[in-house]
Amino acid sequence: MPAALVVLSAVPMAAGAVRLTELTGGAEITSENARFFAAPLPVVLHILSVGLYSILGAFQFAPGFRRRRPAWHRVAGRVLVPSGLVAALSGLWMTLFYPRPVGDGDLLAGFRLVFGSAMVLAIVLGFAAIRRRDVARHRAWMIRGYAIGLGAGTQVLTHLFWFLFLGTPGEFPRALLVGAGWMINLAVAEWFIRRRPPRTFTGSADVPRAGLTGRGGTGTRHRG
Repeated sequence: MPAALVVLSAVPMAAGAVRLTELTGGAEITSENARFFAAPLPVVLHILSVGLYSILGAFQFAPGFRRRRPAWHRVAGRVLVPSGLVAALSGLWMTLFYPRPVGDGDLLAGFRLVFGSAMVLAIVLGFAAIRRRDVARHRAWMIRGYAIGLGAGTQVLTHLFWFLFLGTPGEFPRALLVGAGWMINLAVAEWFIRRRPPRTFTGSADVPRAGLTGRGGTGTRHRG
């Protein structure tokens, strides 16, 4: 699963790397990238935080890896929570304050605001749950937040099928294709959360404080 999640992130991360190269390499300013040159900090923060969140988060879904490295889950969680929040909040800022490119309408902006806010809420609720030692809710909310954060990868696939069979999407179809990427990820996340009950944990000192969980927490003692 980690490999599949990293592959899903590959195209958006490559696009982000190209954008960073433009900003740092003095590329020609065009109507398509002028908004990024005018205010580069939000997009730079977004690209870096999304990349970190995607890669580190993928390894939280590798139970064998986490068993071999018991401290991994907690250490990674302390990085994942702030990087996820930066990714979501910078995305919200860009939606609200960057000029809209051609093809982005009100519906797409609305989707971005809804799902970006939902990602922030999921991460905050997941962090709050682990502070209460509620591992099951922590696991569920962190998986939902990660699913939203990985939406750009699935949106590449939804757009690809449209391009192959119908050509360039207009404003309304594009909004639906972007929204579909997030909805598909959330549907898969809910299936993953519900397909197997999380294991029971004992020993409050061993419960991870923050981060994503896959099949139960790491560095904990299990019954049975």
